[in-house]
Amino acid sequence: EVQLVESGGGSVQAGESLRLSCTASGFTFNDYAMSWFRQAPGKEREGVASISHTNGRIYYGNSVKGRFTISSDNAKNTVYLQMNNLEPEDTAVYYCATVFGALNRMWTSRDKYDYWGQGTQVTVSS
Repeated sequence: EVQLVESGGGSVQAGESLRLSCTASGFTFNDYAMSWFRQAPGKEREGVASISHTNGRIYYGNSVKGRFTISSDNAKNTVYLQMNNLEPEDTAVYYCATVFGALNRMWTSRDKYDYWGQGTQVTVSS
């Protein structure tokens, strides 16, 4: 059974940092690409960052470039999202998602993904 379990969310002040984790099980981690999405109340789910293990490609959403970093620990089957200089606009539920193979510049298309986690809440206050 495929499982994606996010953790690390919480409530912080603007300018602070958080690190989210997504631990995967039930599939061969190195064969899949992993992405982070987020969804704020009343808004569509948007792509935050993506990493493809088969070709090493990394993508970021425009709103988080320079502040967020995605990384992966293959030995732990875990992908991380380091979020620095958080802003109130980053408040959302953050989800990880996975798809077999590598992603390209269309990585933000939600229908590409095979599996999703349950999400973790991030709240940033001003």
